[in-house]
Amino acid sequence: MGQRYWVVGGHYSDCRFRDLQPGTERISGPFADEVKARMEWQRLTFRDNCGATERYSICIEPAIQRQ
Repeated sequence: MGQRYWVVGGHYSDCRFRDLQPGTERISGPFADEVKARMEWQRLTFRDNCGATERYSICIEPAIQRQ
């Protein structure tokens, strides 16, 4: 099993991006490759109504090594 990619974020209470506003959390994924995750990140980040306190990041879930 390879790495999986997730896009996470939402609306934050201010521009310090420390506290997500409850109920605005968003998780997209998992994506099997980074290109698909980046496309989702771009869709969320660069859409017309994205506010100054809205932020998204791509997170990588490490591959599970089986013995």
